Amino acid sequence: MRPWLGDMGQGMTQNPGTILVRPQMGENIGAAARAMLNFGLDHMRIVAPRDGWPNPAAVAMASGAGRVLDAALLCDDLPAALGDFHFVFATTARPRDMTTPVYSPEAAMRLAAEKIAAGQRVGIMFGPERAGLENDDIARANAIITVPVNPEYPSLNLAQCVLLVGYEWRRATQEITAVEPSMPGTEPATAQEIAHLADHYEDRLEEAGFFFPAHKAQAMKLKLRNMWSSFPMTAQDVRMFHGMMRQLVRWKDSAD
Repeated sequence: MRPWLGDMGQGMTQNPGTILVRPQMGENIGAAARAMLNFGLDHMRIVAPRDGWPNPAAVAMASGAGRVLDAALLCDDLPAALGDFHFVFATTARPRDMTTPVYSPEAAMRLAAEKIAAGQRVGIMFGPERAGLENDDIARANAIITVPVNPEYPSLNLAQCVLLVGYEWRRATQEITAVEPSMPGTEPATAQEIAHLADHYEDRLEEAGFFFPAHKAQAMKLKLRNMWSSFPMTAQDVRMFHGMMRQLVRWKDSAD
């Protein structure tokens, strides 16, 4: 993954990152870049684009928003794209059988503004044009954004969805003021830290035979990962959960 230019500048935490997950058409990436810049969003990450990167069609469609594409990160997979975010939204038009909190675009961007004002890094995932985000993608998010579209025609173009969320971001930040963190002295956990915690528990539970019967194992793992992502955890919380599991394993081994 190429370095994110925002990591080296003061604008890193000033607006959400836009994560395009497996986008299929360069034109849609370029149109998304234009929609982002319309509303002051300039941090784009592109995960496994179908037609490769860089993409001339994206550059042509971006028009005056080419600088968004110039600074975009190309990521091989979703964990790499999400690793340094503290809070991630997933956009979807379909109801999901998950416990993840669901927000309207307006409410989501108010929450994003509050978290960013407190110094956190926030990302927003947008799925591929054909079918949107998969459940495995959404399980890595802390919250869902659902647009109240016509149920008879719920499909939104990728750039339209980015534009809608960007508009709500702009509205939410017109009057936002900096806030103090609600838990002084603590650092919220990043997506990478939570992913490592989920892997740790999944591996140990796998060894213990927890995922049974076999035909339900994948669904159980998905629900478990979704549970970790839904918790508002700090880095200290993550370390404590790691320590709890390590102690349980040591206790079992010594008992044997």
